[in-house]
Amino acid sequence: MQQSSPGPFESLSVFREKFNIGLHELIDEQQLGTFILCLANATQHEDLFEELKPKLLQQYEFFCEQYRKDLEHGNQLDVVEEDLLVFLKLHTIGFENIKLSQLRNESQWQCQFNHIRSFRPRRISSFHNDNEITAPYDKYTFNFNKPFMAKECFWQGDLNGKQLDLFYNKYPFTDLHGIFVPEREACHPQLLTLDMHSYIWSIAEQLSGALPGAGFGYNSYGAYASVNHLHFQMFIEPQGLPVTADTWQHNEGSEQYPLQIHRLDNVKNAWDIISKLHDSRQPYNLLYTAGSVYIIPRKVQGTVKVPIWSSGFTWYELCGAMLMFNQDDYNNIDNDAIYNQLGEHDIR
Repeated sequence: MQQSSPGPFESLSVFREKFNIGLHELIDEQQLGTFILCLANATQHEDLFEELKPKLLQQYEFFCEQYRKDLEHGNQLDVVEEDLLVFLKLHTIGFENIKLSQLRNESQWQCQFNHIRSFRPRRISSFHNDNEITAPYDKYTFNFNKPFMAKECFWQGDLNGKQLDLFYNKYPFTDLHGIFVPEREACHPQLLTLDMHSYIWSIAEQLSGALPGAGFGYNSYGAYASVNHLHFQMFIEPQGLPVTADTWQHNEGSEQYPLQIHRLDNVKNAWDIISKLHDSRQPYNLLYTAGSVYIIPRKVQGTVKVPIWSSGFTWYELCGAMLMFNQDDYNNIDNDAIYNQLGEHDIR
């Protein structure tokens, strides 16, 4: 199997070092999009936030003054509309009131309060349940080939025989959160193929030695995939997400998970299930870990009422990690509420 140089994947310390260095370089771009990306990533770690805070505050004040002058004189703002909306939300509360992400466990579940991500516009709010598992790639909608995305790329190169672009996640919710885009220029829609399934399986196994806890999440079309351009979400969780706990029946434990979970330890057997989901036009989420994939058939997005603290249940939530935007709900949600919310998405 062809392999390139290890790049940032040499070790966890190297990966984190290069990840953080990239953010320091991006903040020097002095552009609104990179400012938002760096701010959102910095709020995931207190130390990183303190390192970047002087430059972040300086740029925040610069943009406030620049946009005030432009608007006062009736000038059009030359920025991405989505970024401007996020900045206006941020300005409404003020830089000093930004809250760092918070984490806690509730019984066997993980809970996260993520302030900055709550400002993110809902790209997928217009999704219609058309009983399809795919849609054609559309160059006119948001995709990873947009020119402004180039500056958000953390690393690109050949990895195991495929051209790979690894982007920063602009609104991260896991440690070292990236968007993993193989063969970006081929413009694949968000539909898994046997080739890509086998590729991600092999990458998850390969990286597990140097990057303990490395995994990949996947949202199918109809399961909160926010971009119809083939991608996976790379993260590092050494302790594993709740769905991987030994206590669950799908991991040979005794407790029943609130959703139907297929855990497969064989790449071909896993594909047999995934291809049947495609044939039946059944949306699903995936979690790839070293040597295993967790397949989660689920109700179509939009058919289950989303709680007020969430923008929708993706692979992350269905794997037992609640991403929350409201501080009170984060503080008060309990085990039964989480179990019941997950169960609402079960297709059995």
